[in-house]
Amino acid sequence: MAVGLREFARRTGNGSGTPVLDESNGEEIMHVQPSVAVALGNRSLESPGTLYITSRKLIWLSDVDIAKGYAVDFTSISLHAVSRDPEAYSSPCLYTQIEVEEEEDEEDEEDDGEGVLELSKIREMRLVPSDSTQLDTLFDVFCECAELNPEPVEEEEESEHNWVFSADQMVVGGGAEGDGEWPISQSPTSVIGLSIGDEGLAQPMLELHINDQRFDDAEEMVHESETKDH
Repeated sequence: MAVGLREFARRTGNGSGTPVLDESNGEEIMHVQPSVAVALGNRSLESPGTLYITSRKLIWLSDVDIAKGYAVDFTSISLHAVSRDPEAYSSPCLYTQIEVEEEEDEEDEEDDGEGVLELSKIREMRLVPSDSTQLDTLFDVFCECAELNPEPVEEEEESEHNWVFSADQMVVGGGAEGDGEWPISQSPTSVIGLSIGDEGLAQPMLELHINDQRFDDAEEMVHESETKDH
């Protein structure tokens, strides 16, 4: 579930240093870009601050107000792109789109830039460095960190496709408690086709295989008996 944009003011050095990271889970700073202004939604640019790109999230800390800052996880950023078109925005910037949690009774209204700022509903953010030549570098770092944070797979989607086939057995995963491995055949050529969702066919198939073996044993006994008679 997307977390969206949120306030962030945790700094080291009695609140005047770099952002506090989740180092216990391996978070580290990947890039630091000073003198970056930020525009949220349709609002005007805020005073410049320092942009910290970590292995987990994007953090912007104001240089003017040490109690002011924003953060957003890379898993909540659905798009990022370099924008240099003056018709799209007045300054070259790194444009980002942010996923937000939808509410059933929420009306889709555009932020006019004058109301109360609700960070959890901000869908767009523009990062404007004073040195626009750094935009390509920022974009590359964004791409690298996005790859480190792939979109999480829902548990239901994972279980729907958790079927593994091998040459000597068929493994059924993601079923109810107690489901395990059902050996169907030692030969891949004798496995009956089974599509996803046909778990109920597995047991009849197992019984059919066992019965086939019994028939083979019976035929061997008859053949041995006929040989002895001759």
